[in-house]
Amino acid sequence: MIRPIVTSFFDDATNNVSHVAADPETGQCAIIDPLLNYDHVSGRTSTKSADMVIDHIEKAGLSVAWIIDTHIHADHLSAAQYLKAKLGGKLGIGERISEVQAVFGKLFNAEADFRFDGGQFDHLFCDGEKYQIGNIEARAIHTPGHTPACMTHLIGDAAFVGDTLFMPDYGTARCDFPGGNARTLYHSIKRVFELPDETRVFLNHDYLPPERSEYCWQSSVGEQRKSNIHVRDGMGEEAFVTMRNQRDTLLSAPRLMIPAVQVNMRAGEFPPPESNGIRYLKIPLDTL
Repeated sequence: MIRPIVTSFFDDATNNVSHVAADPETGQCAIIDPLLNYDHVSGRTSTKSADMVIDHIEKAGLSVAWIIDTHIHADHLSAAQYLKAKLGGKLGIGERISEVQAVFGKLFNAEADFRFDGGQFDHLFCDGEKYQIGNIEARAIHTPGHTPACMTHLIGDAAFVGDTLFMPDYGTARCDFPGGNARTLYHSIKRVFELPDETRVFLNHDYLPPERSEYCWQSSVGEQRKSNIHVRDGMGEEAFVTMRNQRDTLLSAPRLMIPAVQVNMRAGEFPPPESNGIRYLKIPLDTL
């Protein structure tokens, strides 16, 4: 099996990790969960993080085959459109994105021609679908629970799990977003745990628990099965569901949820400009 070379980029403001997974033989790569910087106070955007990815890809002589969002993120804005314009590649997300768009398109009263079928993306992955990154075979695995459209992407020996799992000392994703479900998440994680123990697991976030001094975003299936504080081997389904549901009642909404969802449901595009040429993001009052 060809092992992809994985280079990761951590953003302090959002605790987000973007990854570039490259085939060492052909130089083709996939960009996974790219980030667009956003200042929620001023409403200004920046491509600083995405430009770091571009710089790496250009210096390494890579070519972009795919730009993949593992799901519609609620904690950061996607830089998928910006990176596609700069580097090419196909935009991909899970096929059940339409379920997420149905909820949030209605909530934000999207424009009349907004597409609710995932048509903003170039490709919608289905469960078990195989695809190529150079000479590396990749596979999309539907792992809902955090959101209905969450996918884990297995690229060679590397599994990119999005928010489904965190580092073993931090646990698992919240399940209180529309369409989320703790029981579903439990079974999705068990699918990940069916992969070989040596499979590398790359995460989309790390929140640095008090007992750890450095941010981390890579573990393995074996490590997760042995020591994940929420879902290690021996943790039963009912205990997990009870724990996860109780924990979720204590969590605040993500700081960037309102802007992030509006952009990410459009594959990284902002809403169309209004008559004055300015694009706006909406804040639904007394709703969320």
